[in-house]
Amino acid sequence: MPSKSAKPRRPHLPEKASVRRVAIVAFPGVTLLDISGPAQVFAELQEIELPSASYSLSYLSTSGGLVQTDVGMMIDTAPISSVRPNQIDTLVIPGGPGIWELRKDPALMKWIGEALPKARRVASVCLGAFVLAWSGILDGKRAATHWRYCPRLADAFPSVRVEPNAIFVKDGRVWSSAGVSAGIDLALAMIEEDFGHTTALDIARRLVVFLKRPGGQSQFSTVLAAQASDVEGRFSALHAWIIENITGDLKVEALAAKAGMSPRTFARAYASRTGMTPASGVEALRVETARLLLESSDMSGVVEVARRAGFGDDERMRRAFMRHLGISPSEYRNRFAG
Repeated sequence: MPSKSAKPRRPHLPEKASVRRVAIVAFPGVTLLDISGPAQVFAELQEIELPSASYSLSYLSTSGGLVQTDVGMMIDTAPISSVRPNQIDTLVIPGGPGIWELRKDPALMKWIGEALPKARRVASVCLGAFVLAWSGILDGKRAATHWRYCPRLADAFPSVRVEPNAIFVKDGRVWSSAGVSAGIDLALAMIEEDFGHTTALDIARRLVVFLKRPGGQSQFSTVLAAQASDVEGRFSALHAWIIENITGDLKVEALAAKAGMSPRTFARAYASRTGMTPASGVEALRVETARLLLESSDMSGVVEVARRAGFGDDERMRRAFMRHLGISPSEYRNRFAG
């Protein structure tokens, strides 16, 4: 019978035959979603009956104990001394505003430096790419980070080929992902690599996320980029009306009348607010409409999608897709159709 002073054991899931240890580093000021996003994806594998495979998650910090995240929530961690670098299958370095102080932690940086060459694969989420760059493991490799910090990473490390529009990048055994939620995409891709497309798709559906998100981190569409520019939302109602009338005659005169302006004033104001001409805005919304239709498994052919999205013909839609997404409608459907 255990003594009254004995500490209760933490509940844990039984280990399966082939357990891959995923070690996620934590530090004060780490972004919570950089950790919880990938962790939730990896943990979801436990809900699927795979008798021969599983992940074991470890959250590690320099001394162990509670670590405060960027939103004030605490993460309970084990000390880095509790896990030997050669015991790690996948090492994940998250980002966050505390990343710059992490570099001043010699014990943690030393441990990371020892773990990087020994882990089967290593990954960064968001600003965690800077830790990989500081270690030198990104030299000569392609990498992704938060779009706002891509220029900084490229300037500080000329030998790193920064891909500013990538959600995540895999270059050999080194993975890196874009900002915050992109860590979910990265983890799903790792599961697909480890256990196959069907398993990764099952987990994506459970989490209600894309298995392969369309577009890149430049907000995935010209429409969202326009919304970011139109900070006052002056044309939000107009965009909603365009979507409701996507197959109609959406020339500048019709849009201006809906906005209550003269065509000339409207065109100038729209371009100033969104960074697009009215014609480009309509085309972007049609691409968004077509994209959603192509993802639907009950939609028939590309020609029908072009008609329902207001393009008129599939060649016009193909040219618009290449301009906005860099991929043809047929290729898009093959990649992203449910």
